[in-house]
Amino acid sequence: MVTLPIYNTEGKEIDTLKLDQGIFDGKVNSDVMHQAVLAYRANQRRGLASTKTMGEVSGGGRKPWRQKGTGRARAGSIRSPLWRHGGVIFAPHPRDFSFTLPEKIRKLALRSSLNAKMNEDNLILLDDIKMDEAKTKEAARLLSNLKIKGAKALLLLDKPDKNIKLASRNIGSLTVNRAQDTNVYEVLSVNKIIITKEALRELTNRLKK
Repeated sequence: MVTLPIYNTEGKEIDTLKLDQGIFDGKVNSDVMHQAVLAYRANQRRGLASTKTMGEVSGGGRKPWRQKGTGRARAGSIRSPLWRHGGVIFAPHPRDFSFTLPEKIRKLALRSSLNAKMNEDNLILLDDIKMDEAKTKEAARLLSNLKIKGAKALLLLDKPDKNIKLASRNIGSLTVNRAQDTNVYEVLSVNKIIITKEALRELTNRLKK
């Protein structure tokens, strides 16, 4: 069973917590994480690329010149892909790239990504965090106290907090999200995960269902 130290916002260790062994077992499945990242990125694609095929280009209703006797290569239409302003061969059209992974695969992938961060000592457990004012210097001070200033970090909360969201908005290396809404891509795209005790409890319950 893995035990993590619990820090306060001043960066001081105040307690420890034993992680749920059913979730944090240290096992990392790279294949399912890869599948989850591919699915996430595919679902972000808008698929709006569109060009015209030979049948969609305007004009070209008549043969440019007669078949024989001109000394030029035969041509049937000015819409030919060989001609300037002609159609495009195998032209791309708007399409939906999205696909869905089974829920078990999604949960296994998220569990693996969290275990990967834990194995690297990049999972930081925070007792709680509150901000009375939405000031960037408060968010920057938190990162400095936790000794992760400059590294890309993800702060996971149990519920939305407007002040924390606004305070972190001007810090490009910090992302704030609810533990219930996080995903594999988000976890793997940062160096450090900062998660409150309550957020960890909700995330654990989410992965158990």
